[in-house]
Amino acid sequence: MKKSKLFAVIGGIGVAVLSIFLISADHIDAPAVQGTTADITDFYAFQGQNSSSFVFVANVQGLLPPGQPTDEAVFDETVLLEFNIDSNNDLKEDYVIQAIKRGDSMYFFGPSAPAMQGLESTIATSTRRSVKISTKDDVQTTEQDGMKFFAGPREDPFFFDFNQYNAVLSGTASSFNNPGMDTFAGTNVLSVVVEFPKSMLPGGATGVNPFAASTPMYNVWVEAKRKQ
Repeated sequence: MKKSKLFAVIGGIGVAVLSIFLISADHIDAPAVQGTTADITDFYAFQGQNSSSFVFVANVQGLLPPGQPTDEAVFDETVLLEFNIDSNNDLKEDYVIQAIKRGDSMYFFGPSAPAMQGLESTIATSTRRSVKISTKDDVQTTEQDGMKFFAGPREDPFFFDFNQYNAVLSGTASSFNNPGMDTFAGTNVLSVVVEFPKSMLPGGATGVNPFAASTPMYNVWVEAKRKQ
């Protein structure tokens, strides 16, 4: 199996448990990568509209104002986005889906077992699929081998009333407002989206969720890894 050069982790968003749906969000990354092309703003994992599929979404380069800043934002060809899937609840990735830009397209690899676990990765190129990277005026999606792909700018879906949050922390307010004010409204991100059949994964770990012990569960997380 052909492999690419080594990539090492520089940022990520932590473990989320996935059965039917779950959203895991961050928006404030580690100082070393905050504001860079490797800055992951959010990770979303949920069951697709087709209940036999999962959807993973990784957003990077957040808080982009509309207009020129969004139009000029580009994915970094030296940064690998890696979706990690733990199917046996040992908190180690058993399968990965990798995405990296080349030219005007985003290339996807997997789901497949990683060549190595942990902070370093190589790309297994035997399962390559791709989608042309979208612009705000040219939205592209593609479907290959039962999987669907998108990469490009999107409005930031994350909702958070940051000013009220600070007011609660400082003691000048006792609770959030209803409705709140979305601090991130009108800003954009670069999104990488993959939808894939659940049948591409082995059965997840059972007995993890006390409310649905027989439901298979997966731990999933996303990392940004830069080429070494």
